[in-house]
Amino acid sequence: MTSRLLSRNVVLLLSVALLATGAAFADSAEMPRIDIPFERFVLDNGLTVLVHEDRKAPIVAVNVWYHVGSKDEPEGRSGFAHLFEHLMFNGSENFDGEYVTALESVGATDANGTTNEDRTNYFQNVPTSALDVALWLESDRMGHLLGAITQDKLDEQRGVVQNEKRQGENQPYGLAYERITEAVFPPGHPYSWTVIGSMEDLNAASLEDVKEWFRQRYGASNAVLVLAGDIDVETVREKVAAAFGDVPPGPPLARRKAWIAERSESVRDTAEDRVAQARIYKVWNIPEWGSADADFLDLATEILSEGKSSRLYKRLVYDDQSATSVSAYVDLREIAGLFTLELNVAPGHRPAAVEAAAMEELERLIAEGPTAAEVERARARWLARFARGAERIGGFGGKSDILAQCQVFRGDGACYQETLERVAEATPADLQRVLRRWATRGDYTLTVTPWQERKAAEPGVDRSALPAAGEAPEPRFPEIEYATLDNGLEVVFARRDAVPLVNLTLMVEAGTAADPAAEAGTAQLALAMLDEGAGEMDALEISDRLAELGATLGTFARLDTSLVSMSALASNLEPSLDLLSRVALEPSFPPAELERLMARQRAAVEREKTQPFALALRVLPERLYGADHPYGKPLTGSGTLESLDRIERQDLVDFHRTWFKPNHATLVVVGDTTLGELRPALEEAFGDWQAGDVPALTIAPVELPAAEAVYLIDRPGAVQSILLAGQVVMPTANPNEVPFELFMRVLGGDFTSRLNLNLREDKGWSYGSFSFAPDALGQRPLIALAPVQADKTAESIVEMRKELGSLVGDRPVSEEEMRRARDNRVLQLPGSWETAGEVSAALEEQVRFGLPEDYWQNYPSALRGVTLDAVHRIGRKALQPDRVVWVVVGDLEAVEESVRALDIGPVERLDAAGRPIDP
Repeated sequence: MTSRLLSRNVVLLLSVALLATGAAFADSAEMPRIDIPFERFVLDNGLTVLVHEDRKAPIVAVNVWYHVGSKDEPEGRSGFAHLFEHLMFNGSENFDGEYVTALESVGATDANGTTNEDRTNYFQNVPTSALDVALWLESDRMGHLLGAITQDKLDEQRGVVQNEKRQGENQPYGLAYERITEAVFPPGHPYSWTVIGSMEDLNAASLEDVKEWFRQRYGASNAVLVLAGDIDVETVREKVAAAFGDVPPGPPLARRKAWIAERSESVRDTAEDRVAQARIYKVWNIPEWGSADADFLDLATEILSEGKSSRLYKRLVYDDQSATSVSAYVDLREIAGLFTLELNVAPGHRPAAVEAAAMEELERLIAEGPTAAEVERARARWLARFARGAERIGGFGGKSDILAQCQVFRGDGACYQETLERVAEATPADLQRVLRRWATRGDYTLTVTPWQERKAAEPGVDRSALPAAGEAPEPRFPEIEYATLDNGLEVVFARRDAVPLVNLTLMVEAGTAADPAAEAGTAQLALAMLDEGAGEMDALEISDRLAELGATLGTFARLDTSLVSMSALASNLEPSLDLLSRVALEPSFPPAELERLMARQRAAVEREKTQPFALALRVLPERLYGADHPYGKPLTGSGTLESLDRIERQDLVDFHRTWFKPNHATLVVVGDTTLGELRPALEEAFGDWQAGDVPALTIAPVELPAAEAVYLIDRPGAVQSILLAGQVVMPTANPNEVPFELFMRVLGGDFTSRLNLNLREDKGWSYGSFSFAPDALGQRPLIALAPVQADKTAESIVEMRKELGSLVGDRPVSEEEMRRARDNRVLQLPGSWETAGEVSAALEEQVRFGLPEDYWQNYPSALRGVTLDAVHRIGRKALQPDRVVWVVVGDLEAVEESVRALDIGPVERLDAAGRPIDP
């Protein structure tokens, strides 16, 4: 549950007049005007409350920020803030249960908590009827937690956090974060240790240490509560005063001021890791979040690495092809920041040469400064990105997060306006100046202010029991309209006008399953090539045009469909449609770009073979479907090194020519327009697209194996094992899909599912264990996943088998489990359809599987009508535990003997390419 909120997720919102450097930008693409109005009040105990009204959906974001993070930890107690974040989900004095369970039961979505160096937050979106429940829960753990923290809970969550740490370290480049943290900040600096902490410090945490940490840091006066959504300030004032008024304010606290750990000399270090390609990190210490120099450096990173014509991308990825990807970014924290270049070295190239080329481009930018056009494109991308993010009200960068961050770190929820003004007025000279100041070389002040006496109010809410939620709002799916263009292209449209954006997704009925048998990866490569050249435009011109329009473009090959998606500003819809149609219908497949993307896809395959979960997904499909089945290829869609060697340019041309037909496609549109305005523009953009026949693609049924089988893949030294249990089940389009969905939620689809409660909450062997069944037109795989600590590999398989078997055996889904899964799903629907992207995803599913036009309107009632008998019947039909295929990725020297000793079926070793290894 740990995250770092980067400043570019908090781009400022109020529109201001653009100066001379922005005039051309304003002429080329109209920018959205967005605001986050709010009202603020403070309780007598010091709790600061901000309220923002957003009536687009009957939900409210409840977002609590505590001004405490890892930088506030005492010596020898690293990881305390993050460990406490976990403990605060384990129940309070008046609610002895999992907070996630309580929130799910009232329909909460996006419920989570995060910790970084400077703050800890807890957030959830709830139906308006459940606001009292969320406020009760948040206030109870703020003011009534200590009595609920036991040694057992501390030990359990300590194990979960340690598994989270192992899971991070088990990933490729997993050691980089800790190494960089220790290197760029001097000993004693509050950023010189990682948020998750060290194993030694976590083991040393005592129960009294934890309680004292809470007493010092979690008072009401050290917190900010933001409510955003379907609510008004007067209602909030009354409810918050009742719930939070009796929470103690907490003691006065000293605040650290800016401490930029500037360094004057270069230091070099090397490390080895099990990765597919070299990676270079170059890091400079810079000023803190909210400072002018930090804002200008953030904008400069756009020029360095965002878009194909950016300085680093064009030089290293596009021209030299010495890197497969490049990234420049700032990590802006409350008292200091970091400016980083991250370079992924292409196979066959020397890291030193890639680093030298990157530094040449950075030094040229510093010496000459950016062009006005570069600054304009950077500004457009930034503002358009914010417009997309600001559609959400919740955490992870939504509007409530933006207000909370400004209030916590600056004491002013509207502080984002200052940064927007800087960005709008930024000149090439500003960016050149800050790069010269901070990227050319490699004091602590404490201010004490008078403490304002605080007092807690008399108790204002009954804490003897969790309050009952009000009547839940009825989920509302937008009205859907349909049209057919003259050439047969179907159009599915839903209007959403919360923000001035229009999302468009062209769906073509062929995906990775349509790859020729010996040429896996064709669809993914063909889709990736669409924006590398179209009509008379080359890749860089397409990238620049997208930036000018404030649009984004994505191309994806899924199992059964190919997607070309665009998010466009409503004011630029017609020129954006023109660009979308060119990319989708007129790709030129330039040979030079194909060579570059082929190298990138080969590198992706190599990376997947070093990533435990991706590696398991590469080998599982062939064991479920067979090598010759359309679904038997790696589930990642990237193909194999051998299949990529066989793909030629003509194969991509043929894929596009064969499957991209208007009568074999659907355009899903959601956004701020009308079908009447949209249709003429679509006829203009897509009217010349000619209909035609396409071949039939047969997805033959497969039989389950006669018995269980186990496949082992070695990852020497791994501290975790990845366990996958897979089995083929019925297609998504089946009459029992709704009860099957509830069955899957009980098995492993929710936090409170049987797999997760067993391996995470009860045993503490895993950070999270889940199950899922990816959608497919044919039989799809049901996959149970558990990353577990290495020394519990065999024991975890035993527990997973027990859960799979009992669910269709002696302990089937109970009435309570079915009711909870059903009610949770229904209650979550308003929050599940909040954004245009979520509505679009639902419509894409409706189209892909031929669901009725009123499917989503009737979906809530279909869920409510599911019976326990229907869940039992579909569960027994779908899941046959004695015929499951197991894949284990781990350190076989440590785990193989114990896995074989289980004697659950034949055991076979595979290499990273999925080929059998002789014993």
